Amino acid sequence: MNRKPYNTDVSDEEWTILEPLIPAVQPGGRPRFRNMREIVNAVFYIQRAGCAWRLLPHEFPPWQTVYYYFRTWRVAGVWETMLSTVREQVHQGCHHTQCWHP
Repeated sequence: MNRKPYNTDVSDEEWTILEPLIPAVQPGGRPRFRNMREIVNAVFYIQRAGCAWRLLPHEFPPWQTVYYYFRTWRVAGVWETMLSTVREQVHQGCHHTQCWHP
């Protein structure tokens, strides 16, 4: 990450939980060249800021790319899986210094 962090960025601890939930590249598909953590950070930024996709700051990947992953993962149930995982962590009494964003 070659930018100043936003308050909405996932911490290293949060990323260790979310990263395994990101779908792998399809067999025979093109290799990814985008940083998936930056995609997640961009989606969280949009969600928290409440801005239009086209107003995503230029430090993130292009808004079209971020939207593509957001929509693809929504249809595939990835966001629901992430939410369930976070709920489980909180339910089990996450005692980390930076657990999850309010």
